[in-house]
Amino acid sequence: MFKSGRVTARRAALALLAVAALTATAATTAAAAPANTAAVPHKTGPISVAYVEVNNNSMVNVGKYTLANGGGNVFDIGVIFAANINYNTTTKSAYLYFNPQVQSVLDNAATQIRPLQAKGIKVMLSILGNHQGAGFANFPSQAAAAAFAKQLSDAVSKYGLDGIDFDDEYAEYGNNGTGQPNASSFVQLVTALRNNMPSKLISLYNIGPAASRTVYNGVDVGPKFNYAWNPYYGTWGVPSINLPKSGLSPAAIEINGTSTSTAASLAKQTVSGGYGVFLTYNLGAGDQHSYINSFTNPLYGSNSVYTP
Repeated sequence: MFKSGRVTARRAALALLAVAALTATAATTAAAAPANTAAVPHKTGPISVAYVEVNNNSMVNVGKYTLANGGGNVFDIGVIFAANINYNTTTKSAYLYFNPQVQSVLDNAATQIRPLQAKGIKVMLSILGNHQGAGFANFPSQAAAAAFAKQLSDAVSKYGLDGIDFDDEYAEYGNNGTGQPNASSFVQLVTALRNNMPSKLISLYNIGPAASRTVYNGVDVGPKFNYAWNPYYGTWGVPSINLPKSGLSPAAIEINGTSTSTAASLAKQTVSGGYGVFLTYNLGAGDQHSYINSFTNPLYGSNSVYTP
């Protein structure tokens, strides 16, 4: 069962100064996200994650929702969905690809990413297969895995992002003469990426061959992740990875695609079960606060407020 609607082509003065500087210069020259120096209203409860299909919607929407009680952000992490892992048939190697919409978000970080970070919202980049045979689970060597990890960490540095999300779908392992999933590939990739960016976020969309290959030769990369979440919207499923409950989202909903009653029930189960993350997908444009209230009330005891 695939995630419905997902497509392939697919942080105060210092912060204000940083945004102004980025507006005056190309966003691609950003070496790091500005420090979160602004006072961010505190909230108590699980963090909420919002995947945004940037082919159709703006990342800025993630920052438009706050809690009526206390003013904290509804969403703590916004995920750019999605960049791709592609395959170069000449060099026989994987490479990081940005479709025009993803590239536009990154090139316009001053208006699409920095305003979220200035509010204390982390911005991650999701990486997805692209039907070309290249995936996280079939790097033929440690060197190949490390080379792709460097492309990922370089992108995080270049565009001032807060981390990388792995989504092992649509790789179509075997296409273009590529190998099938192997036991070492994903462990080597995640290990190299964590070494490259020790203080950044790494998350796992718990699906595909990579998700079942997180231990190799005595190395368990589960603790190298910050978060892992259930990939099936409208359902409850605890990811099988070596992370504490604080880093897990067994609940997953599609905004306006999962019923409000199911969203509320899953949010209640998240709190009662002591889990630290609540995953949402497909945050769109316009005022969605009536739907969003269905999970903010069980999670935070508050309605949400939409500010255009």
